[in-house]
Amino acid sequence: MQTEVISSHASAAADDMEMFRPRGESVDRPDSQIGTFAGNTAPQASEGRIPQWKSIAIVASSFMVIFTCCGQNFAFGVYQALYEEMALQPDTPFTGATPAQIDLIGTISIALMTIGAPFSVAWAKRFSPRLVSLLGGVIFSAALVLASFGTRLWHFEVTQGFLLGVGTCLPYMVAVTVAPGWFSTRRGLAMGIVLSGTGVGGVVWAPAIKALVGRVGFRNSLRVAGALSFVLVTVSSIPLAWDAQTQARLNVENAARSHRADGIFNVPLVDWRVAKSRSFLAQSLGAVFQAAAYYTPVFFFASYASTLGYSAAAGANFIALSNACNAVGKIAIGFFADRMGRLNTMFLTTLFSAVITVCFWLPSTYYGSTSDSRGLFIAFTVFYGLFASAYVSLFPASLVEIFGAQNFASVNGFLYMIRGMATLVGTPVSGILIRGGAGRAGPGAYLDMSVFVSVLLFAATASVLWVRIEAMIGSGNRMTFKWKA
Repeated sequence: MQTEVISSHASAAADDMEMFRPRGESVDRPDSQIGTFAGNTAPQASEGRIPQWKSIAIVASSFMVIFTCCGQNFAFGVYQALYEEMALQPDTPFTGATPAQIDLIGTISIALMTIGAPFSVAWAKRFSPRLVSLLGGVIFSAALVLASFGTRLWHFEVTQGFLLGVGTCLPYMVAVTVAPGWFSTRRGLAMGIVLSGTGVGGVVWAPAIKALVGRVGFRNSLRVAGALSFVLVTVSSIPLAWDAQTQARLNVENAARSHRADGIFNVPLVDWRVAKSRSFLAQSLGAVFQAAAYYTPVFFFASYASTLGYSAAAGANFIALSNACNAVGKIAIGFFADRMGRLNTMFLTTLFSAVITVCFWLPSTYYGSTSDSRGLFIAFTVFYGLFASAYVSLFPASLVEIFGAQNFASVNGFLYMIRGMATLVGTPVSGILIRGGAGRAGPGAYLDMSVFVSVLLFAATASVLWVRIEAMIGSGNRMTFKWKA
């Protein structure tokens, strides 16, 4: 892998004057906290004065891409609840389907959103971020329109599941890989804003989809969403581009390719020199455990709310509430992380999300459809949205911290891929656990699911703590305490 020289400028104070100062204008301390991964084999990109509007445009474009694609994935709980209702009716595409079978639609989409990350990143490096994102927008929109014609469960698994996941992966991975390169000391805040698109999107899309379904039916709602998504992703993809340093390095890599097809299908998963490190193993375990747990509550908010006596409209509002907290949490915690340390913050927020699940969701399954259970669930919805979502925004920023900017694209693609694989396992298993408790009426059927999610989140917390410890180990395997990391 080609690597870049990471320049160090004279004064860090000047960089704090503007929230969105581009990387080319900032004081950029060495990104890698572990010097082993730094290298000096590629020429330094020329860093002229980059107009500030470019970095703002990158944030805005990345936000809108994620708002459109990921926001609708996070609003799948509306479809989950709707399809479960249709499963109890005769002559529908979902008649007789179990919650776990229906959940597989959303799980496939969410999983593929990151499983294809190495390809999405490699193609963006080989061609351009703009082109890859535009292609994803076309696939995403086509998936929704094709789903509107489905007559069997598997039709929706192929369209609203597989194709929608592929269509999400291409623009999503471009956004989260391109954006960090434009920032240095404000990277946590920038990525918090970018990834808050998921939460803001969920706030908008969940009630909008619910309203559309009520007015024009679920088939026409899919068609409307598809058409609108095409416009939003197309416009948002236009400004997406690599920062100057990364583009210069990629120009060298692409010029050295032996033939045109190189880098299209023979995509290297990761730099195995980096992958053999303890830090990589710890980060991988944390990514797997957190991803296996994270999406389960999001997908089942509406269904669980119905066991507490809430209407379908109220269930959609719970999804919107969670996504609103998701957006606020990513931005606020990203701002805080730039001051306290991104790894410190990622550890604390992952721990809080585990404790919140045990203290609020798990006990709410015991009380039946009572006011106590409803109060606990509302508290869980708010706090889980605030803290669990922070891992997602801090994850890419932490990778730059640990492995260096020159290894970021490779490591980012691989770790997002295994996060997708973990989602493909964790969420369906959670759905099956509902069936295991189906003999108990009401929210008690979700007890096993809440325990499963709690265990996974505590395992993720332990893994992030390991990552934090590894960040303090320098040359000679000597540990030096660093408060901010």
